[in-house]
Amino acid sequence: MHSGSRSSKTFKPKKNIPEGSHQYELLKHAEATLGSGNLRMAVMLPDGEDLNEWVAVNTVDFFNQINMLYEYHWADGTNIKKPIKCSAPKYIDYLMTWVQDQLDDETLFPSKIGVPFPKNFMSVAKTILKRLFRVYAHIYHQHFDSVIQLQEEAHLNTSFKHFIFFVQEFNLIDRKELAPLQELIEKLTSKDR
Repeated sequence: MHSGSRSSKTFKPKKNIPEGSHQYELLKHAEATLGSGNLRMAVMLPDGEDLNEWVAVNTVDFFNQINMLYEYHWADGTNIKKPIKCSAPKYIDYLMTWVQDQLDDETLFPSKIGVPFPKNFMSVAKTILKRLFRVYAHIYHQHFDSVIQLQEEAHLNTSFKHFIFFVQEFNLIDRKELAPLQELIEKLTSKDR
């Protein structure tokens, strides 16, 4: 868990992928493919690439995208060992802090070439992605009017569509978990099938 105050920062720092690393090259590939406008193609595993590497790079990227879409503050500084009731902003802050801690853990998300992913990597990545989906759901259900006022709906929709294509391509989130936004998912993805 994280300790210390973050109240002086609006956003948590992005998880950096070291330039020149294989993961950096994969991220550049993903960004180039995203620019093609075909998100369904952008999420597909590149030929000859390791599935764990691809899921790791994209999990980091989705974390960074969501981090930019949702503003929050935390000045608590304590470790939370068992579930507590909290407001949505606190829940999302705890969630994003937990995700950041997972992404920063070199034993879970190795950044050095040749360091193997742990056996439980896919399980951890699935949990992270399931929880990141909840942030999208919260934004759509509670803050979409604000997103429209800021004229950011295209950015949100593109980020979410990319996220959905990715988790569907690799079956990373159970369909029942996606149910709260199923109608939106169908609307956003129907013309790309």
